[in-house]
Amino acid sequence: MAIGLSEEQGMLLDTAREFCRDRSAIPAVRALLQSESGFDAQVWQEIAELGWLGVAVSEAHGGSGLGMGSAIPIVECMGKRLLSTPYITTLLVAEALQRAQSHALCERHLPAIVGGQIATLALLESEDWGEETIELTASDAGGDLQLAGSKTQVAYAAQAELFLVSATYQNEARLLLVPASALGEGAVRRQTNIDETRRSSRVDFTGATVSSDHLLSGDAAAIIRDLRLLGALLYAAEAAGSTAACMDLTVDYLKTRKQFGHLIGSYQSLKHPMVEVLCDMDNARSFVYHAATLVSEASLDEDAESACRMAKAQASEALKFAADRAVQFHGGMGFTYECDAQLYIRRAQWSQQAFGDAYHHRKRLASLLLD
Repeated sequence: MAIGLSEEQGMLLDTAREFCRDRSAIPAVRALLQSESGFDAQVWQEIAELGWLGVAVSEAHGGSGLGMGSAIPIVECMGKRLLSTPYITTLLVAEALQRAQSHALCERHLPAIVGGQIATLALLESEDWGEETIELTASDAGGDLQLAGSKTQVAYAAQAELFLVSATYQNEARLLLVPASALGEGAVRRQTNIDETRRSSRVDFTGATVSSDHLLSGDAAAIIRDLRLLGALLYAAEAAGSTAACMDLTVDYLKTRKQFGHLIGSYQSLKHPMVEVLCDMDNARSFVYHAATLVSEASLDEDAESACRMAKAQASEALKFAADRAVQFHGGMGFTYECDAQLYIRRAQWSQQAFGDAYHHRKRLASLLLD
């Protein structure tokens, strides 16, 4: 099967490459590691002005209506330059609103999201992406809904203006929107991530009260399933981009470092693993872009689900192997904080867990493909 970019995707890829290269050089990445937000607010506003937040949003709500598949080139370029922003999580919240076909909520929130409002997912209650039980509850309280429970690994929670929360309401799984203003003082507690380019928090929604019209319509379980698959695909695209950058970093070092009078890149014991990294990276990109051709605004079918899971499994392991080789091939320097190889191995450790690791997805692929 020949997989190619559409004209719009090609233009997005060219623009994203130039933008991410100019805005996220390694010194800029390192400058943000110890910052509170973890991203540059000016860069985020420029992303909104480029229209990237509306790439999968319908034209009726201020987007371009190109579909989620067209976000893949953007995310891949962000991954290659380690440009961390709330882009993926904001994109997924917008996608959930459209899949739920909650017209009033779409009218109210999608134009703001397209304009740069930060939104985030609050789905996890443990670190297990396979856990389907929802313990956070929503109960009726005088015409409103009152929440009780907390969520973990909520990306960019301290900066988010809007949360998409999974809850149990009247014994059913539901999704609802919670504005940041509804949270109590001290509800957001920052968590420590191995990847210092990321920000996530544990958020206590207990006591938060919202009106009942904040409930999304539609089949919440199906929407959550699709969000998890689309999230896996987007992080796979990001990991594929990071793998390419990690490979370039290592190859550049192998072409300059000499040992015993020879460039160390001339030794087969180092060349062969780098060829394996290249093959893994190319395979990951193929899986990612194949999956991008299958996702649409409709509920994801088995083919799309299989493709998303294959992409995440392959990309996670490709980045993990590339980052491990980068550290090893840089020798003792590779284990230091000052060496850029550590940026990628930290990214690999975090990325493989986000939206399920390779084992998580292959376990579910087995039943899809073999049963």
